Amino acid sequence: VQLQASGGGSVQAGDSLRLSCAASGGTFSSYIMGWFRQAPGKEREFVSGISRNGALINYADSVKGRFTISRSNEANTVYLQMNSLKPEDTAVYYCAASLGALRTVVSGAVDYWGQGTQVTVSS
Repeated sequence: VQLQASGGGSVQAGDSLRLSCAASGGTFSSYIMGWFRQAPGKEREFVSGISRNGALINYADSVKGRFTISRSNEANTVYLQMNSLKPEDTAVYYCAASLGALRTVVSGAVDYWGQGTQVTVSS
């Protein structure tokens, strides 16, 4: 499956952004979907994951209450709504797809990665 992320940009602290990740070339509803991010000089980290039917969701503690993941299996797209952005949210954001379990996606065990989209939050 091919993943195409979009929606990044440069914003001020407190602003919002909505990332999208469109999938093609596979059966989207077969995949757990996730978002990860990598800040300069840091390792890539888990942000959020969503189960195949959207019923199960998890978030990194650093984004709980501010970010919301969702998916549309009809549109083959996963979204990440990011509110109350902070400078520490600055990173390249990646979407990912996994044929495994949601709990393993948290550790970065995914099958496909999309290209990243840059999010820059200034204070």
